[in-house]
Amino acid sequence: MDAAERSAPVSRLERSSHTAFIEDRTLYVWGGYQVAGGEESMLPSDEIWLCDLDSGTWEWKKITGDTPPAGFCGSHVNGALYVFAGCEPVGYTNEMFSVDLTEQSYSWKKVTDTKGTTPSPRNKHSCWVHRDRLIFFGGYGCKTIGEVRNASTSNFVMEEMSWTTIGNALIRCWGWNNEVSVFDTLTATWSTPETQGSAPAPRGCHASALLGNKGYISGGVEKTELDMFCLDLKTWTWTQFDISPSCAPLGRSMFTMTPTSDHTLFVYGGLSTDGKTLNDAWQFNTQTREWNKMVNPHKDKPRVCHTACLGSDDDVVVFGGSSEMCFLMDSVVILRAPSENHCRDVLVFQTQPYSLFRMCEDFIGRNSALFGKQLNCLPSKVHKKINKRVAFFSDTKPVLTA
Repeated sequence: MDAAERSAPVSRLERSSHTAFIEDRTLYVWGGYQVAGGEESMLPSDEIWLCDLDSGTWEWKKITGDTPPAGFCGSHVNGALYVFAGCEPVGYTNEMFSVDLTEQSYSWKKVTDTKGTTPSPRNKHSCWVHRDRLIFFGGYGCKTIGEVRNASTSNFVMEEMSWTTIGNALIRCWGWNNEVSVFDTLTATWSTPETQGSAPAPRGCHASALLGNKGYISGGVEKTELDMFCLDLKTWTWTQFDISPSCAPLGRSMFTMTPTSDHTLFVYGGLSTDGKTLNDAWQFNTQTREWNKMVNPHKDKPRVCHTACLGSDDDVVVFGGSSEMCFLMDSVVILRAPSENHCRDVLVFQTQPYSLFRMCEDFIGRNSALFGKQLNCLPSKVHKKINKRVAFFSDTKPVLTA
């Protein structure tokens, strides 16, 4: 890193509503917002943070080029980070940006000359990455009156008093959708598949995950229990899971759902329908269609607007978010107040038994003094890995928690 990169303030790691993914045991973190002086402040779009998950050390890197707007949906595919839609200072956008993270220097590029019809501007949507395609679902955004008239009444729910007029003419309106839009990254083509079956109600702030050829959607709506839907990405058929309310988690939004095996999904945190920041962990079995509450080593760390990624050995790696989302209420409206409880720690959830090699790595890392010079006899690759684990367990800063 150059001097400018080394001088980046670590305090900028604290954030919510960001994008994160793991590649080669490195956690990449981009975007999001903080609260400064009681006001929400979007973090710079021209930087990205990298965390070596073996050692727990962070690196800051600059991104040049055209920067994307805030309030986005970021997805990692074929070594590139794509960002679609989000919020601009003057409203919502439906632009696409990408940055190739395999290059020595990172540079944002605006994706232009696409084919097909670009989806309407939106935010709070989600994305599945499937066979070089970005498949977007739902979100909150604006449409022209013509788009609303052409849309199915079940695909877009307009919010009351959320329209814009010029004179007596209705020009734009805002609301939630349950649209499925596909972007092929190889051909730069947009398409809208015709889906069948029982689709989720229009929503945003939900969680999504991919298992094989099936995309899963859960939460993001005002329901007492957490719902679950599945979209077969070959037949474009929706299936709603019939789950007993007695065993389902509380309904929630702004949480995470992570695939941990061929048939299990891991759910953590979120905001409950009564405004509480949650700290519970659950697994959903897509074969038995049953929820199972997990033993949670991080009950003291509730999270909302965080990210969760699948790490090595089926670990779920949670980063950032807010430990307490605050609301202000009066007799008319409920408003979210800026919260300064943003986090920068990384929580690791073990979902499967570790291999003998992983257990040995961690034991030596925790107890390196017992082995002395014997560590120097290890093969170079193993020695390097062990040194990272020693650094991880000897680091007294509360950045990474296993």
